[in-house]
Amino acid sequence: MINFSPPESPLRISCDGDFDISRAVTAPPPDAPQTAEMRAELKRTVREISRLQRRLYAHKHYAMLLVFQAMDAAGKDSTLRAVMTGVNPAGFQIYNFEAPSNEEVDHDFLWRTTLRLPERGRIGIFNRSYYEEVLIVRVHSEFLDRQKLPRRLPIMERCEERYESIRDHETHLARNGTVILKFWLNISKEEQARRFLRRIDRPDKNWKFSRADIEERQHWDDYMAAYEDAINATARPWAPWYAIPADSKPWMRLLVARLVRDQLATLDLTHPTLPDDERAELQDYRAQLATEL
Repeated sequence: MINFSPPESPLRISCDGDFDISRAVTAPPPDAPQTAEMRAELKRTVREISRLQRRLYAHKHYAMLLVFQAMDAAGKDSTLRAVMTGVNPAGFQIYNFEAPSNEEVDHDFLWRTTLRLPERGRIGIFNRSYYEEVLIVRVHSEFLDRQKLPRRLPIMERCEERYESIRDHETHLARNGTVILKFWLNISKEEQARRFLRRIDRPDKNWKFSRADIEERQHWDDYMAAYEDAINATARPWAPWYAIPADSKPWMRLLVARLVRDQLATLDLTHPTLPDDERAELQDYRAQLATEL
């Protein structure tokens, strides 16, 4: 029995398989706090995450896996910096997954991310993940040629098989104590264009822009269809997806921080207690150290 309770939120995507990506909002609601208030609350929330992360580390019965997927320029990197700055760096680890290496494509598609799963007591963050294998690979099915798979299948049949593998994988992780939260940072096509323009217009941001960004933008509708299918196929109570509006970076960062904090708060995190004989031994050590002082 998997006993994780995901944070309640209108942003959590139903497990019923009826998620309609065209109805997902990209902007904050009219009653959202002012930017200064968002930033102040974010600082408070990060302090709470830091406190809870210390308990997670001491308790050592759970790991947490945060998966981030988004279109280019949605703000994954800046969100990770904002939410994790102030948290003990020994308690979390971030991995970015780019195009797979030759060694990685010689293994199954889950291999390279499995190697980077967090240990119990730590928060693992995947900036992109195994979901690339049902997103970018679906849009560019020619990438499968490099994987030398034993059977040639139509791309949708291949994706269906991989959805099943992902569901099994995440169920296995949850059964063994890994708490999973998956974030889709939902940027609008118009806001992406504005951010690309800033990368072009500002010399200090030129390095972040490439021709591939424009080429991938031409496949926007294909990517939205891929996201919708992948989210519907893999949203589960123990591995929930959250559709995070990403047109406002302060709002996006605050929403992510709230959800991470709320999930940690649901866990029965306690500091370990020693047996009576070991506690008595501690008092002997204490007396010895006090004498030395």
